[in-house]
Amino acid sequence: MPRFIVRFLKDVLGENGHCVEVCQSSLEIEAPDGAAAGERAKHIFCIDCDLTDWSLHADRIDIREADYPS
Repeated sequence: MPRFIVRFLKDVLGENGHCVEVCQSSLEIEAPDGAAAGERAKHIFCIDCDLTDWSLHADRIDIREADYPS
C-alpha cells in the first residue's frame, strides 16, 4: 500500500510583518490514495492534539506521496 506524508500547515505573521507558513505537524500515513491518507491524518491529528476539528490548529493540509529509493 502506498505511503503518504501529510503536513498540517498554518499561516502566521512573522517578526518582519510578513506571512510565514509553519508546519504544525507531519505524519506518515499508509493509505490506498491521497484522499484516504488525508482523512486518516486528520483523525490522528485531532486525537494527538485533543481537538474536535483539525482546522483549529492548521489552515490547510499538504499531502504528498512518500518518495523512497528503490
